[in-house]
Amino acid sequence: MSTSMGPPRDPRDPRDPRRSRQPVLREATEALPGVARIAATAAARSTVWSIGAGLRSGRALVRAVTDPDTAGELVQGVANDVAEASRTVGDVARAVSSGVPVTRALRDATASLAEVVMADITARDPEPAPERSLRERGEDLLERSRDVWGEEEVHPAYGRILDELAPDEARILLLLLRAGPQPSVDVRTGGPVGMVSSALVAPGMSMIGAQAGCRYPDEVPAYLNNLFRLGLIWFSREQLEDPMEYQVVEAQPDVLAAMHSVRFPKVVRRSIHLTPFGTGFCTACLVDPTERTSLPSHGIPQD
Repeated sequence: MSTSMGPPRDPRDPRDPRRSRQPVLREATEALPGVARIAATAAARSTVWSIGAGLRSGRALVRAVTDPDTAGELVQGVANDVAEASRTVGDVARAVSSGVPVTRALRDATASLAEVVMADITARDPEPAPERSLRERGEDLLERSRDVWGEEEVHPAYGRILDELAPDEARILLLLLRAGPQPSVDVRTGGPVGMVSSALVAPGMSMIGAQAGCRYPDEVPAYLNNLFRLGLIWFSREQLEDPMEYQVVEAQPDVLAAMHSVRFPKVVRRSIHLTPFGTGFCTACLVDPTERTSLPSHGIPQD
């Protein structure tokens, strides 16, 4: 029994199925290098998606083991990953069936999948560590105090203090460190009445702002208050040994104006010092180590 194959068809015949496949084959042949690149990109992005999905599911699995209430989160996470992958495959199929080139459909799908997964990974903040109680922190501090081999070169408060200082305040600290204690005067009421009851006219007047080169000299009283609050300076009632330093201060216009504002003025001489804590802060944070040997000594000021 023989079967008739019929006459061979002309390839140029529009009804020839080989003719309808030629454009597709030609497009695929021309796109081979691009397909290779896209395949590599798709593999890399798929790996990222797999790792990201695995990390999410892994974290949920660990939480589900320790907390049964989070088991639902694990199931939901796995379902979301499967749904996302299925949706991507469906997008590729619909795009190709609608006439979109295969290379473009693959590129768009892998890019969309990677963006969704990476956005989900980056949007999750790391879980904060549980806050320790004050008692636990105190026990840790005492434990470190018993460590004879531990060394702490600087005080742990220095870093916080740097964040609470204005630039002009740093200039004032350097002046006190390099030039030593500075003179300060209070103007009070004097005379016969002042011997019984003296009223304060102008407190804490000095030349610290001008000598330190402060940009905002009107803020010097506030600067000094902040430095005192931080434990860096000390307002002493004792006066300096050299009286000439006070004569310069008392000749300043603001001091003279305060003295002339009352009938019987009285000037009380005081001084401003660095505390030992302030000296340690300045030498650790504000000067070069090579300068420390040339700095004047700073004693403990008296009240």
